[in-house]
This record gives sequence, C-alpha cells and structure tokens, in this order.
Amino acid sequence: MELINLGEIPTSTKLGTLSRQELEQKYKVLEDELVRVVRENYELRNQKIRTEQLDLIIKEQLETLEDKVFGRSSERYKKPVKKDGDGSEPKAPPKPRIKKPSERYPNIPIREEIIDMNPLPSCPCCGEVMMDSGMTEDSEQLTVIPKKYEIVVQKRKKYRCQCQGALITAPAPAKIIEGSSYSDEMIEDVALSKYCDLIPINRYVAMAQRAGVSDLPAHSLIETTHEFSNFVSPVYTLLKQGVLDTRVLNADETPHRMLEGDEKKSWYLWGFSTKEYCFLECHDTRSGDVASEILLQSKWEILMTDVFSGYGKAIKDANKTRLQNNLPLIRSAHCNAHVRRYFFKAWPKYKEAQFYLDHYHDVYQLNANTKGKSPPEILHLRAQMRPRFEAMKKKALEELGSYPSKGKYGKALSYFLKNYATLTLFLTDPEVPIDNNAQERNLRSHVVGRKTWYGTHSKRGALTAAILFSIVETCKLNQVNPREYFSHLVHDLLVGAKPYTPKNFKEISP
Repeated sequence: MELINLGEIPTSTKLGTLSRQELEQKYKVLEDELVRVVRENYELRNQKIRTEQLDLIIKEQLETLEDKVFGRSSERYKKPVKKDGDGSEPKAPPKPRIKKPSERYPNIPIREEIIDMNPLPSCPCCGEVMMDSGMTEDSEQLTVIPKKYEIVVQKRKKYRCQCQGALITAPAPAKIIEGSSYSDEMIEDVALSKYCDLIPINRYVAMAQRAGVSDLPAHSLIETTHEFSNFVSPVYTLLKQGVLDTRVLNADETPHRMLEGDEKKSWYLWGFSTKEYCFLECHDTRSGDVASEILLQSKWEILMTDVFSGYGKAIKDANKTRLQNNLPLIRSAHCNAHVRRYFFKAWPKYKEAQFYLDHYHDVYQLNANTKGKSPPEILHLRAQMRPRFEAMKKKALEELGSYPSKGKYGKALSYFLKNYATLTLFLTDPEVPIDNNAQERNLRSHVVGRKTWYGTHSKRGALTAAILFSIVETCKLNQVNPREYFSHLVHDLLVGAKPYTPKNFKEISP
C-alpha cells in the first residue's frame, strides 16, 4: 500500500499572520487528528478491506484533516432551483424598501438638528437675498453617545438633637457589594460586558483607559463578577427547577478549560434547556454520570441530544429507577442536524449525498412553517415529512453495502440507519424539536468566549460562568434584554423582593 506523505498537506497562505496562541491551537487540532487517523488505519489493516477501498478511506481522512484545519465551517446548502416551463429560472421577489432609522428603531429618542445658511444666500436668478421658506429637506442618521464614567459622592446626612445626646446618620443604600468602591451599575456593566457581550476583563480595562479611566485593576473587576453571580444565584436555582419540571429537554456539552485551581485541566460545560429556560453546569468529567444525576431529579420524558453514549447510559440508569417507582420512562430523541452534517461532509465528492441533502432541505422548509402553529397543525406538517424520511431510509438500505463503512459516505448511511427511530421520533410528538440546534446556540457564547479568555482560573470562576451564562442565555430565549432584566432584578432584590426568572420578567413587563 502506498503511504501518503503528510508533508504534502497544503499550508494556509495566512499562517504568517496568525498569533502564537492561534498557531498552538491549530497544531493541537492537527496533532489530535493525526492520532485519530493513525488509530483508524491500524483498525482498517485488521479488517478485510480491498486495497483500493483502503486507499480511498485514507485519502478521505487526509481531506478531513485538511478541512478541519483550513476549511470553512459553513454548512450552507442550496437546493437546485427548478426552472419554469419555458426553461427560465423563477423571478426573485422584489427587494423590500430600505427603512429609515426612525422606522427601524421606533424606541430610540429623536434629536433634531437645524442646519441653516449664514449669511443668507442670494438668488441665482435675480440676485436678491433669499428668505426662509419654512420647508426642510430631511435625512436621518443613527448615532451613538460614547460611554461616560463618573464618580458618585454619596453624602449621608447626620442628624443631631438639641440635647447633644445623640447623632444619627442616614443609612447607606443597600448595594450588591457592601463597602465596594464600584457602584452597582459598574458591577453590572463589567459582568454583562464579559458574559453577555463576550468582552474579556483585560479588554474592558483597555477600553476604559481609552475613555479616560486608567489603571483599573483587572483582578478586582474579576472579583466583582464572582460577587455579582453569588448575588443573583437564587435565579440560577429557579432556572434549574424550571428545567427539571419540563417534559421535553435538550442537552449538550462542550469543553471548558480549567487553567488553574484544579488538578484536571479538561472540564466540560453541560447545558440543559427548554424553550424558556437554560441551565448550565461545569464539571470535571464528560461521564454520563453527570446527566444521570440530573435525570434522576427531573420529570423529563424525552431527552434530545446528539448520539453520545453518555446520554444513552444516563437514560438507561434513570429508567431503572423510574421503573421501580412506576414513573414514565425517558425516551431518547436524536438531532437531525448531525446526520445532515455527515451527508454534507460527504458531498460533493459523493454526488449520491445530494439526494439526502435535497430531502433534508424540504424537511427543514416544512419545519420552518411549524413556528407559531398549534400541536395538530404541527403534526399535519410533520406528516408531510414522513415520506421524505422513508425515501431516504429506502435508498440508504440499498446503498449501505456498496460503500466502505469507514468512508465518509458509508459513515453517513450507517449513522442515519442506526438512529432512524430516534431521528424520526419528532414526527409523532409536536413538543419534540427536529434537532438540537437550540441547545447548541445556548453554548455558543461560551465557545466564543473561551477563545478570548481561554478558560477559568478557579472552580469559583467556573461556577460564575455557569450562573451568568445561564441567566443571559435564558434572557435570549425569552427575547428579553439582559441589561434591562438585570437592572430591574438588582433593584428588586436590594429592596427585598423575591427573585424571578427572565420568563417571569417578560410576563410582568408592560
């Protein structure tokens, strides 16, 4: 068998512009992929695979390695457009009129500026001095007022008596951190800049310096985020309860780097969510025991995940306990976006994959129409998806034996057929989503954030990230402005009100 020279892997023309950290990350990806390729090659040598099939698989592995390091991440696929009867392509709908800023953003205050001419102009026709006609030609621009820092001096009055026997000072207002030199507004801004806008604390310090506030101590700002997360932690408890009380749940996990503070560096952020709640936890393991523990506390009946064995183990363990207690068993539903990704990776090298991409295109078009529909209407639309799934299953069964199981296309076919029942569970239950994309979106901010601050320096930092990301992502799920929500929440908690979730806030907001 001819060996492929890994030195022939094309290098990116942009490598010279990458930072040291980015180069180290790409090297780590390359190293991990090489280990996986070598392991699979040894497995392949022990199987009865023809030489030409083995060469094809190794070539695909090399292409996957190149794509992992240098390829694009988009999975966009456009189904070929059917032409009209006369052979021409259907006309695109007319572009909508571009709205003015005041139409786009009706809630933003408007400030008018009058622009005149001084001295008054002369008429180009008769030469006389012209007068104001009372008419104007209007144009609109969206502008911004830069952030302004102030120092607030609180002067608490002292009261004395004529008898000179006592002196009483007005009580200090309640604060998030008693005695802190940072106001509550500053503490909120720091925390949300990091966990909502994904701005690292060091960058926040640099931005403040450009605004005239130099030498802000980064370590003390980080400490305020820990105190802030502890202050709003009762909401975190409510989010967990909201997740546990639901019938259908989405779950996923992603790596979390523990830079120091623990012997294990590789931690994981586990995410559990519904349409209204997001609950995140950091653990030092990817073991299914994490999911098992929360499954045992829940009322879930269906768990939507990717095909990770840890979730299968967790469901099996939880169902043993539920069976003993005569409770409904948990069923597994799997993500269709993952199986579509397998076929996308095989296309366009395997033209046969277009059949599945076209059918999934139709399925997702139908699924887009289910938004805002009642359960019977959703089931009616999903019934139209079933023939497409059955057609894919029939074709996959016919093709499975014609392709090596370790090849890209063979893996896609095997993955689809092996999980067909759990992939199509959503067709019979209107509460089950078609994929797990919603939960993956809930983890996206953490994934983007770890590329800028790389991880957390302590277990306390991991807890802070879990709490604040959970609340911010729940705000997004409920279409609530996180800054507006936290501003009201902090005020209400300081005056002794009970904590409430973003869902509750949306319900009571005018």
